[in-house]
Amino acid sequence: MNKPKRSIFEDVADNGGTPAKPATPGGLIDRGDADGRGAVRAWLIVLFALVVLMISVGGLTRLTDSGLSITEWRPVTGALPPLSEMAWTEEFEKYKQIPEYQLQNAGMSLEEFKVIYWWEWGHRQLGRVIGLVWAVGLLGLAVARKVPAGWMPRLLFLGLLGGAQGAIGWWMVASGLSGEMLDVASYRLAVHLGLAFVILGLIAWYVFRLGRSEADLLVARRGRNAKLFGMGTGLMHLAFLQILLGALVAGIDAGRTFTDWPLMAGGVFPPDPFGLTPLWRNFFEEPGLVQFLHRIVGYLLFIYGLVVWNRARKSGLPPVRRAYDWMAVMLFGQLVLGIGTVLYAAPWQLAIAHQLGAVILWALILRARFLAQYPTGSAIGAAP
Repeated sequence: MNKPKRSIFEDVADNGGTPAKPATPGGLIDRGDADGRGAVRAWLIVLFALVVLMISVGGLTRLTDSGLSITEWRPVTGALPPLSEMAWTEEFEKYKQIPEYQLQNAGMSLEEFKVIYWWEWGHRQLGRVIGLVWAVGLLGLAVARKVPAGWMPRLLFLGLLGGAQGAIGWWMVASGLSGEMLDVASYRLAVHLGLAFVILGLIAWYVFRLGRSEADLLVARRGRNAKLFGMGTGLMHLAFLQILLGALVAGIDAGRTFTDWPLMAGGVFPPDPFGLTPLWRNFFEEPGLVQFLHRIVGYLLFIYGLVVWNRARKSGLPPVRRAYDWMAVMLFGQLVLGIGTVLYAAPWQLAIAHQLGAVILWALILRARFLAQYPTGSAIGAAP
């Protein structure tokens, strides 16, 4: 008797066949994490954009001399601006007690005060928004069980850094409220901006990691370019030093002091670079020396960046080469922006463009470094 033909899709266990093996489950390292990684990544991208906006608004607040217009730190009640003419007058009277008004802005009208007040209030309000987005977002992700295994400490650490940034912001503002200070202390501004870039860098690194599964990252790490990763790490550190020096330049308006290039006041060195006492003050407060150091480190960063880029050109991984190509393009653009900012005495448009250029360059350096450490699977083994 002829047996009926069996479909090739029929379970081979039927009619006495050998039972089929169950489908192999996905790797334990990624089980249940796929949706969570995407959700956390999207939330971090929003935070990244907000921090970039915060850096930009902070720069504009400084360029408009608005940072000292609010003389109290009220993390909760300060969320509400003055709502009556009497409240505005009270805030203005507080501002009149600090050196910036007495020595620089005496005679300012209430309407003029409102302009600088709104800049600083907006800056602080944006900080509150970032804190709220972090807290509400993380709570929602935790309740929905979307936080991948091992990621909660990292995300909590971001919040801790954000809280520290708020405290450092007030520490910075407080430096300009007494004595004869017309602006905040430049070294405190450098700490404030430096921490902002640390937070931005961590968020970017987390976004890069969450864009791929842990299993993929483990496999990719086997094909890492250790030498290029190390050079990228050195480039990252040098770029961070340059960012801190840029904050010092901004803090004392040193970018508007010497407006010739490549010389400074007609010479290689600025005149009287060590005129302040004690000696250490010159490295933070002497405009000529501070701008000179910013220029020199900028040149070193550009030269070393080209060395790293040249090394990356020898990589057999196209995505790695492209990442360092974009880094090199932005590095050149940032150098041009820096020179233009000096030559035109740091108008706010060029100054903000230069600051945003630093943000973009920072992110591109981190991305190139990440791809050297975790090359994409499709790129491993690719021909140069």
